[in-house]
Amino acid sequence: MRTRFAPSPTGPLHLGHAYSAMLAHDMARASGGTFVLRIEDIDQSRARPCWEARILDDLRWLGLDWPAPVWRQSERLAEYGAALARLADMDLLYPCACRRRDVQAALGAPQEGDRRLGPDGPVYPGTCRARPMADRRAGDALRLHMGRALRRLGRGGGFTETGPAHAGSHLLNPDTLLRGVGDVVLARPGWGTSYHLAVTLDDAAQGVDTVVRGEDLFEATQIHVLLQRLLGLATPVYHHHRLIRDAAGKRLAKRDDARAIAKFRRDGATPEDLRRMVGLGPAGRP
Repeated sequence: MRTRFAPSPTGPLHLGHAYSAMLAHDMARASGGTFVLRIEDIDQSRARPCWEARILDDLRWLGLDWPAPVWRQSERLAEYGAALARLADMDLLYPCACRRRDVQAALGAPQEGDRRLGPDGPVYPGTCRARPMADRRAGDALRLHMGRALRRLGRGGGFTETGPAHAGSHLLNPDTLLRGVGDVVLARPGWGTSYHLAVTLDDAAQGVDTVVRGEDLFEATQIHVLLQRLLGLATPVYHHHRLIRDAAGKRLAKRDDARAIAKFRRDGATPEDLRRMVGLGPAGRP
């Protein structure tokens, strides 16, 4: 089994990150496999070297290890660009000038239907869908034309899930992808890619065969499987784990400094203490 942990260097790691990283590490080690690390720093406006250094230090303190070198998404922009060019050659991309407020305004208009939410928030209403790639201008995003993508692939395709909430086989659902996901962004202005495209390409390039991540990303998996099929990539097994929440039941975020690993370290906690807090057994046993 080859698993990974892929944090963004935009803030401190908290207990939820610790759980995900330790679980992925435990699963790989229990199978005699490998745990790899990737830094997801495509948002250069927020990524900071100081946060990356702290992330690496916290993970080592937890007792985790990984092969060198550590991958960074900011060093893989050429690979993302090549994949975008392939999708454009398939006539599956179009430029989009809409901002979040434009999407919200369009969805609020009576003729645009209801306000369904997808993995990226409000489902895009298709305002720019008729624009050709030749019309691309500075500041435009690139969106996947979901209808054309599904017609190109036809029926079939899916993934295996081993996480506790969704274990089993899942087929891609064209209706869900069209109406509940829509034309997702594959390249954001200033980024050169998007989370969905980058994570799909990176998992394949790093040979990850078991993706361990939080349950909040389960709905996005169908996007990644669709991209894998379009680009001829292998589909890994997915394991979406439970989320670590605060006393009020709210999912932890990077702003939850009270749950930061660094604070527990300052307060004298040990890695074994954190394993108990998140419900993991001794190191090496998921």
